[in-house]
Amino acid sequence: MFNKYKMDLQVKAPNNFSDSYTLNEVIALFYQKNGFGPIAGDREPLTVGVYTGCLIVPMPNIGVRHKYLKYHDMHHILTGYTVGRIGEGEVSAWELGTGSMFRHPILGVMNLIALSTGFFLKPKRIVHAYGRGLMSSNTYDLKTRQWIDANGDAPFSQLKQKKLENKKSVFMPWLRWGEFAFYLSAAMLIHAIVVIPALILRIISYLLAGEPFIEIIKPAKRSDLY
Repeated sequence: MFNKYKMDLQVKAPNNFSDSYTLNEVIALFYQKNGFGPIAGDREPLTVGVYTGCLIVPMPNIGVRHKYLKYHDMHHILTGYTVGRIGEGEVSAWELGTGSMFRHPILGVMNLIALSTGFFLKPKRIVHAYGRGLMSSNTYDLKTRQWIDANGDAPFSQLKQKKLENKKSVFMPWLRWGEFAFYLSAAMLIHAIVVIPALILRIISYLLAGEPFIEIIKPAKRSDLY
């Protein structure tokens, strides 16, 4: 699938956009590529599916998520990470590396939910993404959000220069990597709390419906592992 910009818009392809595009163009292309509609506050669903292990768990679509969603999407564009299970894990690790937990705790917790899934699937990529995040800055601060909203015609390269791997060094790197170990442990705990009861309920419901147990536990072929 290609468009007038002659770029690959297949959903599994990395979100790599030319530096010459404007911010408005890259966000529009991102939504087109990944099949997302424009963000409309009065039509948002009450829940949103979040990758948690082998399940997509409905989570409350709270105001904080909606407030920062556009800028989370911009992080996918900045980093090139996809919106599949691995890509969401990567962008979550990147955001945690940039300090999302300190920007807003709910943002950090949402990152933790996706972190464990990505780590189970591609641990090296998740670690690398966190390392990139340590050298970068997120767009969640008020000043940057206002700048993005007011400068849609600015070149994408300008935002990349401001935010992507813009730091020369990491302050106390050993502490930041210890922080990552804590995040990963917390993510695994959340994973267990959410997924294990959901799996038990799923197995029980399938058994009550007369499904063979072997069919219940047989892994399904997934199309979102990117």
